[in-house]
Amino acid sequence: MKLIVRAPAKINWTLEVLGRRNDGYHEVRTVLQTIDLVDTLTFERADDVTIEQDSATPIPDEENLAWQAAQLLRERVARNSGARLHLRKDIPIAAGLGGGSSDAAATLRGLNELWGLGLSANKLAEIGAEVGSDVPFFLYGGTALAEGRGEIITPLPDLNNVWLVLVAPTIELPAKTATLFGQLRPDDFSHGRHTADFVKSLKGGLALKDKALVNVFERASLEVFPSLEGHWKALADASGRPVHLAGAGPTLFVLAQDEADAKAIVYSVNQRIDADVYAAATIGTEAATALPS
Repeated sequence: MKLIVRAPAKINWTLEVLGRRNDGYHEVRTVLQTIDLVDTLTFERADDVTIEQDSATPIPDEENLAWQAAQLLRERVARNSGARLHLRKDIPIAAGLGGGSSDAAATLRGLNELWGLGLSANKLAEIGAEVGSDVPFFLYGGTALAEGRGEIITPLPDLNNVWLVLVAPTIELPAKTATLFGQLRPDDFSHGRHTADFVKSLKGGLALKDKALVNVFERASLEVFPSLEGHWKALADASGRPVHLAGAGPTLFVLAQDEADAKAIVYSVNQRIDADVYAAATIGTEAATALPS
């Protein structure tokens, strides 16, 4: 039996940090969204758990969240099971798009099916939270509110087929997430009001507006990532739209009117800078979590 599962990337419509918790994590409030930029995982039965990677920069097994998720699921509920995983990476690594967390969630979903475990999404999310704070979101996909350290998920009405253009600069920063959180100042923290307003607007069926999108890491990312300001300006000039940050960066994105507009912006950006540029659309829960029939 061979099973193929897609692992979608994400952006954050909003991302606020409420403060540092006693356990060392930060309390966040964010609205997450899956998009149709995906990694692909293939699963086959085997005696042990192994992973092969089709990637320009393979990640060591012990650091690979998909491998960690497989090992944890096996340890908890399927000790005598094994699988051979093949991971094709198309989501930029350490770019603020959640690729590693999505790979982990896809692994949990795929092995749950391959091994016939019958675990619910809630149970898989409980296991996934031990691998990474973003993993539970990807087990639901679509549009969702994430709270706590990111593992408390509340599904929201899907924002389907919203077109975006993403620019993913090739910028390496060791311990990126920890470094960006460390750059936050007390006046960067908030009470989550912007996210609450966004959720209210979404539930009310109001149109998506650039002014509603906020990200606490924008200042810090421009200070920490060399050359990001140049990419920011190039995307703004090419699109004529407000630029937003994905996660803790360094990926940037703008809203597009439709697919044709997104492709036109991609062409214009490519004339200005050397970076990975993508046209992508938002996808809902069903598309983000579908398994082959």
